[in-house]
Amino acid sequence: MLPDTIPFASVRELAERIRARKLSPVELTEVYLDRLERIGPRLGAVVTVMRDAALEEARERERELRRGRWRGPLHGVPYGAKDLLATHNAPTSWGAAPYKDQRFDYDATVIRRLREAGAVLAAKLAMIELAGGMGYNEAGASFTGPCRTPWNLNFWSGGSSSGPGAAVAAGLVAFAIGSETSGSIITPAAFSGITGLRPTYGLVSRHGAMALSWTLDKLGPMCRTADDCGLVLAAIAGPDPSDPTTRDVRFSYPFQRQEVPPKRRRLRIAVMKDSYEKAQPEVRENFLRALDVLRRFAEIAMDIALPDFPYGPAVSTIVDAEGASAFRDLIESGRVRELASPQGRVGGYAASLVTAVDYLHAMRLRAPMRRAWVEMFKKYDVLVAPSRSTVAYPIDKPFNQAYPGVTASSPIGASNLVGVPAISVSNGFGQNGLPTGIQFIGPTFSEKLLIEIAHRYQQATDWHKRRPMIG
Repeated sequence: MLPDTIPFASVRELAERIRARKLSPVELTEVYLDRLERIGPRLGAVVTVMRDAALEEARERERELRRGRWRGPLHGVPYGAKDLLATHNAPTSWGAAPYKDQRFDYDATVIRRLREAGAVLAAKLAMIELAGGMGYNEAGASFTGPCRTPWNLNFWSGGSSSGPGAAVAAGLVAFAIGSETSGSIITPAAFSGITGLRPTYGLVSRHGAMALSWTLDKLGPMCRTADDCGLVLAAIAGPDPSDPTTRDVRFSYPFQRQEVPPKRRRLRIAVMKDSYEKAQPEVRENFLRALDVLRRFAEIAMDIALPDFPYGPAVSTIVDAEGASAFRDLIESGRVRELASPQGRVGGYAASLVTAVDYLHAMRLRAPMRRAWVEMFKKYDVLVAPSRSTVAYPIDKPFNQAYPGVTASSPIGASNLVGVPAISVSNGFGQNGLPTGIQFIGPTFSEKLLIEIAHRYQQATDWHKRRPMIG
């Protein structure tokens, strides 16, 4: 019998046990499969449990260990994938009723790379339908229903990577792969109390992933720790001929990490103006306490304004136009009427009316935006803000009625527009026992720095070690 802490162990801890032959990949996979089948339905976090395929992969990983082959830190470690990633041996539903039986005869690049790294795919995980591309204002905008955070089942786990957030938090998988267009890794990481890394645009191949907005979409790891995110990102990052938007940039992350980072000048961290002052009181207090931790190894510059651009209208215009193009057949066929969200059933028609002039104007703004952010990052190493200004939304209310009066600004849309990376980590709890998060944003391809900062924060705190009372 494995200890009950095993499902909540970090990828690094599991890797060390597996490599030392103290933990069987088959036994570990059985543990996660049991939790996926037993707890997953309570959370609404799972679309497909891949029991037979997962056990077959786990047995092969075990045979390899007996032959002396260890593929690396993901060898024999079970994970889940957001159900917009193509897999040849399971449906890929995109979270939407019109596609619930959809199948592909190939694997997405990230699925293939994780298999090559030795990871075991245990489940396809729930998501907001079409990654929210047609619009939504409620937790139940998925053919699988609302996905609940395991910290309080009356509240949402966050979207659109709702299943990955809930599944990692509840110990149903060791890690998961989510996607972000404008907040869909950062939000569920915060609402579910885990760590989520949104990579630089172009660092991770999207071949085989549902396209919502091809100039904004990104895939990234959702894990218990920042350190785990580094281990997973190293397996999935890098150029891919099947995705011409990928850059010729590699990401490496050592399994034998140095716990004491190399000496460097004190980091310069900029606190985003208006990001915390009008947030929920608990979010604000947790954020300010987190800044006190960061001051141990960094200089903190308060209330730094983002370069002045219309980020919100620009990101909305781009997502609407590119999403309407991606789902043109669905919209024009009228099958959008099958979507779960009332807003989603009509949102595609409005999105289709975005003019070419508006779309091109929004796209042209991105170049000066990027230049201004490059200049900002010459002054500061990273930008910091609350991951979200509130805790998770209740599942029985429209989002816009959940927390009236909370008006804090967020860098999520702006940072996605300029394509820079971010990482969110848990930094405490707020109303109704729900987690809060803090996000670190850096310049392009600064993932290693972001992971180092988040790791140092997690070394000094224990929020990432807290476990929801479920299971």
